[in-house]
Amino acid sequence: MDYKKAGVDIEAGYRSVELIKESVKKTIRPEVLGGIGGFAGAFDLSGIKKMEDPVLLSGTDGCGTKVKLAFLMDKHDTIGIDCVAMCVNDIACSGGEPLFFLDYIACGKNEPEKIAAIVSGVAEGCLQSGAALVGGETAEHPGLMPEDEYDLAGFAVGVVDKKEMITGASIAPGDVLIGLPSSGVHSNGFSLVRKVFEMTKENLETVYDELGDTLGNVLLAPTKIYVKALRSIKEAGITLKGCSHITGGGFYENIPRMLPDGVKAVVKKDSYPVPPIFPLMAAKGNIEEQMMYNTFNMGLGMVLCVDAADADKTLAALEQAGEKAYIVGSIESGEKCAQLV
Repeated sequence: MDYKKAGVDIEAGYRSVELIKESVKKTIRPEVLGGIGGFAGAFDLSGIKKMEDPVLLSGTDGCGTKVKLAFLMDKHDTIGIDCVAMCVNDIACSGGEPLFFLDYIACGKNEPEKIAAIVSGVAEGCLQSGAALVGGETAEHPGLMPEDEYDLAGFAVGVVDKKEMITGASIAPGDVLIGLPSSGVHSNGFSLVRKVFEMTKENLETVYDELGDTLGNVLLAPTKIYVKALRSIKEAGITLKGCSHITGGGFYENIPRMLPDGVKAVVKKDSYPVPPIFPLMAAKGNIEEQMMYNTFNMGLGMVLCVDAADADKTLAALEQAGEKAYIVGSIESGEKCAQLV
């Protein structure tokens, strides 16, 4: 008896590491110390001494049951982007710059080419956000997970000068809400998605006229990363008063997280285009509108709050950065909540 006969292939692990090295190298920042394969990822923090009062920010998340679609479609090179996005977007919500990222892959069987595809997506997400991929773990779990399945999670660390943190404390009536479009369903609500649509390879490969693509391609579209878009606002000299990443819980749970007591966010549902995947799901699943807005991002991945005097300047800064944005509502006095009208 040996480890391989017990279900863990050490040689496959070595092969995986070799295959991911080039992807990881692309993400390296000057602050990264050492190479691939150390016991710990090392990151030089001397650069943050320029900040008056540096604050470390952290985030950890996974992709939920969206990975089921990757299994069915046998497409594994974008799910890593989702994993990075879910972590770095949360850091950006507080005004932070993501510094580095680590991933964790648990699998039933280590297939080196599949692992390499997953990590290539993680590396792409890191490139999009400017974070370095400084480490990770691939754990083979024979007997615990089916051989053809895996789960993916990640952890990110960022930094912000305390005076530049986005806390929502200054949000007041009259402020304007700006929405940044999502790339689709992102990485939340897939337990409901999988009840609405029959999860077969044939159905996922079906082209829906209203979608203009296959159902699988639309659903598997990776979560949008907003780090550079938010940075463009900061570089334009605009103060973001609040920022909400629209993830699990949709509008009703996430928007109030950026609000102080005594104000509510009033969002106009017709102020931006809702991607066709959402009305299609609502119709096929007979899902009530409130449940849709309480589960999915409905086409907005981020909702920002700025002073009314800065609204046009914010839109211009985002447009210059290649980001289409919409004025989607305003702040009013009232009990803290998100109100859709």
